[in-house]
Amino acid sequence: MPDVVFTVDQSRSMRDQKAPGHNRWHPDIPAAITVRPGSEIRVECREWTDGQIGDNDSADDVRDVDLSVTHMLSGPIAVEGARPGDLLVVDILDLGPVPQGPGDPARGPAPGQGWGYTGVFARDNGGGFLTDRFPGACKAIWDFHGQQATSRHIPGVRFTGITHPGLFGTAPSAELLARWNRREQALIDTDPGRVPPLALPPSPGGTLAGPLTGSALEQVGRQGARTVPARENGGNHDIKNFTRGARVFYPVHVPGALLSGGDLHFSQGDGEITFCGAIEMGGFVDLHLDLIPGGMQTYGVTTNPVFLPGNVEPRYSKFLSFIGISVDHDGDVNHYNDATLAYRNACLNAIAYLETFGYSPEQAYLLLGAAPVEGRVSGVVDIPNACCSLYLPTAIFEFDIRPTAEGPRRADRGRCAVSS
Repeated sequence: MPDVVFTVDQSRSMRDQKAPGHNRWHPDIPAAITVRPGSEIRVECREWTDGQIGDNDSADDVRDVDLSVTHMLSGPIAVEGARPGDLLVVDILDLGPVPQGPGDPARGPAPGQGWGYTGVFARDNGGGFLTDRFPGACKAIWDFHGQQATSRHIPGVRFTGITHPGLFGTAPSAELLARWNRREQALIDTDPGRVPPLALPPSPGGTLAGPLTGSALEQVGRQGARTVPARENGGNHDIKNFTRGARVFYPVHVPGALLSGGDLHFSQGDGEITFCGAIEMGGFVDLHLDLIPGGMQTYGVTTNPVFLPGNVEPRYSKFLSFIGISVDHDGDVNHYNDATLAYRNACLNAIAYLETFGYSPEQAYLLLGAAPVEGRVSGVVDIPNACCSLYLPTAIFEFDIRPTAEGPRRADRGRCAVSS
């Protein structure tokens, strides 16, 4: 097994770990460990909300989640000899839920201990891709069976997940951090009262910055970038093919690179459409780290990472595909080549279809975020309508979902967890 360089006790908050981790991007957060190029390491991770979501049948915890503390990241990990302008080469060797030791129970209280969850955040506390249609909080608990997942909240479904880290990245330089803050604040200023907000500016509340305390912690709180979006350093990509066998080339912006990560997912559909749309968990990830000196200029990788997809994924070959175009869902207003709107419509069309089999809209929405659906930009040149498609694997259902002359096999599909 690779050397465990960052450990997590899942019974304790990330704040109370031997090495506390962090939840902001800032170049002044000190490295928790330094490793050499060529090292194979294991990084243990806490679930991204620090264990605020429970294995229960209520979504009150999702409704009331404190998002100021997210994401809880393991690291930073410094790589000896890394300099700005290099590329950090990260190979994902293995990853999974919280490992079980001899005598451990099959299920524990922390996400990743035999179970995970998918959530729809309330519109006024996070929201999601379809928050105008789904403004309330709900969730589904998923049980892990080896590589497969089932849910008491979405019966009739079983699928193999593509386990992956939702978030990994290198630390920004002070100059890059300032650029992020300027441009995101400018976006917020275009509609400062929007709910959900257009972006999340730095906020001192909830800040964790490794061992920093006092004025140093306060500075990170004032300046540190929230970890919600993907940026030039990598960050919260939520790409399901960042899985076993993937190789990612991260731009290096500070000495040592300062790699951090977490937000592990048991499975996810393309887009993670509910925002908390993957099956969230704590666990571990094994990495091999190396460097390409001067690689940013050599390969023109100056704005975002590039990656080779992982070679491990479920073998789903039959799909029912839903199409969306860039027209408001009521059909009255055309938008020019809006691929985001087109994908929203593909998702809404899939949800309406699944309702005919007895699923509630909320169950269908949760399912599309968690299952390994494929989202594709199918056309962006046939003006005025962009066309996107959502590929739903038919084999994940315990019944036939294909259209037939007999009509859909409607049944009582239970209910997901909702907030009070």
